[in-house]
Amino acid sequence: MRRAGTDAARLARALAARALESLLVVVALASLVFFALRILPGDPARLVLGDEASARDLARVRALLHLDESLAAQYARFLRGLFTLDLGDSFRRPGTSAMARVAEALVPTSELAMVGVGLGAALGVALAVLACGPWLAPWGRTWIERALVGAAAAPLVAFAPVLTWVLAARAHLVPLPGDPDAGAAGLLFAAALLAIPLGAHVGRVARAALADVARSPFLTVASAKGGGPLRVWLLHALPAAVGPIVTVVATQLGALLGGAVVLERMFERRGLGTLVLEAYATRDLPVLEGAVVAAGLLFVAAQAVGAALHAAIDPRARSR
Repeated sequence: MRRAGTDAARLARALAARALESLLVVVALASLVFFALRILPGDPARLVLGDEASARDLARVRALLHLDESLAAQYARFLRGLFTLDLGDSFRRPGTSAMARVAEALVPTSELAMVGVGLGAALGVALAVLACGPWLAPWGRTWIERALVGAAAAPLVAFAPVLTWVLAARAHLVPLPGDPDAGAAGLLFAAALLAIPLGAHVGRVARAALADVARSPFLTVASAKGGGPLRVWLLHALPAAVGPIVTVVATQLGALLGGAVVLERMFERRGLGTLVLEAYATRDLPVLEGAVVAAGLLFVAAQAVGAALHAAIDPRARSR
């Protein structure tokens, strides 16, 4: 009982330290964005209005963006707005909060990432069971292993346009990922593209874990009791290998969120990626700051969740 309490306290301290570290990373990222937009060469107000803007219009924009204050006052205002989730109104949409636009864009990005996680985990586990079970000849297992290695190494920007051109533009089997009228079908196809690298990573780890479990005596006992191969692998072997599978899914969440933003930018899907591009193109500084900070926050949060799950499953990770 005392040892369980000690382990729980150690895990709580590790989670608290991870949360503080994540908060500091987000603040550092937000500060980098703030100073990059104000210290680098170029007048932010002139970037918004263009070179032909009058002095009166430039003064008005500087007042709206508080650029007429000292840098220290601007930074203090920015940090206060960051912690209160109020970075001001969108410059291009007066009366609309910048964080409201960011929150609206987070919804489709989160949907894409969540569906991608589910598809990637299911794909990886299915391929691992297929490669380790008694259903395939050795050459079939070899080809699955090679496919997993290739898919894990291939960047999203390399295969996503090719698959989209073949399946959507030429064969018309699926809708274009950026079609706003595609609905659930478009979401599933975009998430499937996003799930390929994740599924490859999950499949490689799951295959290795299942290969270790396959040598365990309890599988022989389960088979001797009359259990079929599918029942033995799904109900006995797979639960014993769930630890590494959950860990690799959690640790890949950050990369998957980054891939979701890239995919949105690539296919002009509504989401955080297109919002960053739009805010940059229109020089909407409050929205740009909020969107970049939100993207960094998602990445840091995903990494923190992955580390927490890893620590909960593997006690050796708690001391790292």
